[in-house]
Amino acid sequence: MSVTRKQWRNPLRDDRDKRLPRIAGPCGLVIFGVTGDLSRRKLMPAIYDLANRGLLPPGFALTGFARRDWNGEDFSKVVHDAVREHARTPFRQDVWDRLAEGLRFVQGSFDDDEAFDRLAETVRELDEVRGTGGNHAFYLSVPPKAFPLVCRQLARSGLSTATTGTDQWRRVVIEKPFGHDLHSAQDLNRIVNEVFPEESVFRIDHYLGKETVQNILALRFANQLFEPLWNAHYVDHVQITMAEDIGLGGRAGYYDGIGAARDVIQNHLLQLLALTAMEEPVSFHPKALRTEKVKVLAATRPMAPFTETTARGQYTGGWQGGQKVPGLLDEGGFASDSVTETYAAMTMEVNTRRWAGVPFYLRSGKRLGRRVTEIAVVFKRAPHLPFDATATEELGENALVIRVQPDEGVTMRFGSKVPGTAMQIRDVTMDFGYGHAFTEDSPEAYERLLLDVLLGEPSLFPMNEEVELSWRILDPVLASWHAEGVPEPYAAGTWGPPSADRMLARTGRHWRRP
Repeated sequence: MSVTRKQWRNPLRDDRDKRLPRIAGPCGLVIFGVTGDLSRRKLMPAIYDLANRGLLPPGFALTGFARRDWNGEDFSKVVHDAVREHARTPFRQDVWDRLAEGLRFVQGSFDDDEAFDRLAETVRELDEVRGTGGNHAFYLSVPPKAFPLVCRQLARSGLSTATTGTDQWRRVVIEKPFGHDLHSAQDLNRIVNEVFPEESVFRIDHYLGKETVQNILALRFANQLFEPLWNAHYVDHVQITMAEDIGLGGRAGYYDGIGAARDVIQNHLLQLLALTAMEEPVSFHPKALRTEKVKVLAATRPMAPFTETTARGQYTGGWQGGQKVPGLLDEGGFASDSVTETYAAMTMEVNTRRWAGVPFYLRSGKRLGRRVTEIAVVFKRAPHLPFDATATEELGENALVIRVQPDEGVTMRFGSKVPGTAMQIRDVTMDFGYGHAFTEDSPEAYERLLLDVLLGEPSLFPMNEEVELSWRILDPVLASWHAEGVPEPYAAGTWGPPSADRMLARTGRHWRRP
């Protein structure tokens, strides 16, 4: 039975839930690389969770494309098992039964014309049987080198083009990395845009789907408390950290030759910098939001000399979490002479009136002290302290720390008097945690992003210009590192190579130890 193409609304859904209030209209999703880890752990569970919350239409269709010799029942079992193991919301048989009716699988490789023709026929069948209305998104969960081939096949088979004269849509979703450098990113953007117009291209950066990242905008622009201090008059520096305590065993095929800077700084951390440093948009319309991010990225430069203002390292064996762990060169798949960095740190400057003279320190690494992602805005010391020197010996700098993961929230650090007869001041913290303040669970990032794709809501997806500006920022540092030689070793379980500490110490600063 066909479903009307008007926006469908679940009559049983609680309208008081304002977190993801819009429901996708009739549509389908095709996942290339559906047998991969990302699809099993993130995409399939997110689709089920959206359906479970009544945010997908009853005729929603999910099609998998891969080389596996599967039939429809095999694919249904794979999706079922992934949902049971990784879904965030409880399993409900009625929801699963409705979702399973729209599952399809097409076997083939990316260079197989007949397989894409079968996929086109499957999409047409879903339009008739499931009422998807000609609206389809194509998720490229595949290696970046396969993007051009898949896009060309989508164009050749007619899958990329909606019916002329209708309000049907076709969209493509691309996973990072978006290129290897500026030149490759420009080539990739050109190839993709030959098939899909820019407004139909959704580049996934899952960090931008996290609740706490979006809360940066609320924190800054919904509160009079912070914005007057959010500038070079009061801010000493900003630290943006993404640290992981895991190694790279089993990921050599993706990571070797990429490194921490390309994997994390070019996309995640520069996007966090843009959200932290941007001016207030005239509205939260996607175009207005992107305009302000582009302005910040265009004004951002890596601070020279790179030998003093950047650091890169590679983890060696050591102890972590009470276990002895191998170094990168002993991990399976990595060459014994690999110069891939597992730690990267850089000093950025934002050349605007608001941020002139304020360094932004970005760092990311594997096998560090703990898993944490945070943005720390560190304020200047008070210009005058009317206390004895001994009273403020334990007083540090005020800081506002936005914790992105794992314990999402915001911490403020400030000075307070120690109880007692003497005037003694030391740092205390005021803490806000999402888990304590709200009874609702935050949607998983891929839930938010997949729904935005189906709704055609591009606010949380980097556009061409943002991607290319990020590579313009990063390329000079990568070129300098390539000329220098090998990364500096650091022991697993520590907080990076000594050069990272020297990078801040040269200006009298130090890294936070989360």
